[in-house]
Amino acid sequence: MQLVVARIGRAHGIRGEVTVEVRTDEPEIRLGPGAVLATDPPEVGPLTIETGRVHSGRLLLRFEGVRDRSGAEALRNTLLIAEVDPEEVPEDPEEFYDHQLVDLEVVTEAGTVIGRVAEISHLPGQDLLVVERSDGGEVLIPFVHAIVPEVDPASGRLLVTPPPGLLDAADGEPGDGRDPEEGDGGERGREV
Repeated sequence: MQLVVARIGRAHGIRGEVTVEVRTDEPEIRLGPGAVLATDPPEVGPLTIETGRVHSGRLLLRFEGVRDRSGAEALRNTLLIAEVDPEEVPEDPEEFYDHQLVDLEVVTEAGTVIGRVAEISHLPGQDLLVVERSDGGEVLIPFVHAIVPEVDPASGRLLVTPPPGLLDAADGEPGDGRDPEEGDGGERGREV
């Protein structure tokens, strides 16, 4: 199984280093010196990490064979992909790999089926679950504990407690037991 572990950013300096946007909770394992990574687009790689260091809070990598700024700049926006055993799971039970989440059924506490997870969008601030709705279309759900309190890959389900409006309903969704005319009794903000 393949996992996207980083996206190459701009060149840093003149000796072939690049900034990277890390997309793994295990950069020391996935992005360490000697790691060989597939790429998207595939014709750019595979790339072997020669060195890595943190500079001003950003991870900088240098790849074998890339020695100057123009070579580094040519790698910009390339995705770095690691080969991972499909049975491997993160050490922290509250963390999940993308492949564990894709295709899980998304349901509310009331048992209303929203749809299935189609993909995970990794943004700088947080991850979003891209859910293909059962009634057509899609909805983006912030992947935070306040909104997604339970993930159970073994049962194929993911529980959501969406704040009002997240699922395109006025103040509640059909079947959640609340009267949309009554509201929720006060202001509620999303905990993100």
